[in-house]
Amino acid sequence: MTSTSSASSTTAPVTTAPVTAAPVTAAPVTTAPVTAAPVTAAPVTAAPVTAAPVTAAASGRWTLGDLPVNRIGFGTMRLPQTGGALVPDAVPRDRDAALAVLRRAVDLGVNHIDTAAFYFSPLRSANELINSALAPYADDLVITTKVGPARDLTGRWAAHARTPEALRGQVEENLRQLGRDHLDVVNLRIVGTDSIAERFGALAELRQAGLIRHLGLSNVTPAHLAEAQAIAPVVCVQNRYGIGMRPEYDAFVQDCGAQGIASVPFYAIAAAGGERGATGAEPAEVLAVAEAHGVGPAEVRLAWTLHRGPHVLAIPGTGDLGHLAANVAAGALRLSEDELELLETVHRSAAAG
Repeated sequence: MTSTSSASSTTAPVTTAPVTAAPVTAAPVTTAPVTAAPVTAAPVTAAPVTAAPVTAAASGRWTLGDLPVNRIGFGTMRLPQTGGALVPDAVPRDRDAALAVLRRAVDLGVNHIDTAAFYFSPLRSANELINSALAPYADDLVITTKVGPARDLTGRWAAHARTPEALRGQVEENLRQLGRDHLDVVNLRIVGTDSIAERFGALAELRQAGLIRHLGLSNVTPAHLAEAQAIAPVVCVQNRYGIGMRPEYDAFVQDCGAQGIASVPFYAIAAAGGERGATGAEPAEVLAVAEAHGVGPAEVRLAWTLHRGPHVLAIPGTGDLGHLAANVAAGALRLSEDELELLETVHRSAAAG
């Protein structure tokens, strides 16, 4: 038996040549410098700060019967015309301007407006202007009117209403013109010193009938007030009074306050000028006080009036918006004791002169 032998295979070793990596050199990265654009802030202009206007509330309050009012009110005698009032040839005021004054007065807190059916000029009536500007009326608005004087259609003065029928006719005229079903306050304005019992009694009956809420008097003496008070309550007395005007009425003004009756001076600014407005040079004392406060003499006169007592109300009138704002602001003017004493010398000099 023949045996067969397998020859062994020998594999030659494989030697791997080392691989050498070529060095990689990174190209330097150069960053372009970034320059920030300058930021310029837009200029900021502050809005001007406007001081809030002084309102009639700064003057304090008083109650006419049961009707609270601010002590600075508004009188409408000058509103229907420019120049002198209550004259036949008065120049009618621009209607829109008059309406604007009334609306601005209410915006400034005025809630006591004084008027009358005989306050008119050709084409303009104070009552009609009030109705057009302010109706429907605010609940707190008090409109005071007056009866007695009368003017014909030409604007000339006519005979005073002295009978119950004539007075009722004037009350109804005011109701129609104002568009009201009753009048808040009606003042009986008189001339002379004779008895007012019949006339005031007629108005008291209209009060009982609901056409009038409260009664007042105008251009009267202490005797007239006593006579009226015996018939029906009186809530206000309107008399001519101011610095240098009727110092003999000082005691009457104070007596009204003692009785809980408002004293409502008219012509407190106009003084001796009356229906024509302020005329003549102001006393140096009034000008000095005005300069000390940075106001006009009209504001000083109004402030003096209000300083006569908490029951004293002012009803300055104007057809100018600037004057209106100044008049209302006078309610915030506080006079020192020295200033009041200085103004008192002017007031008292009227009695001596």
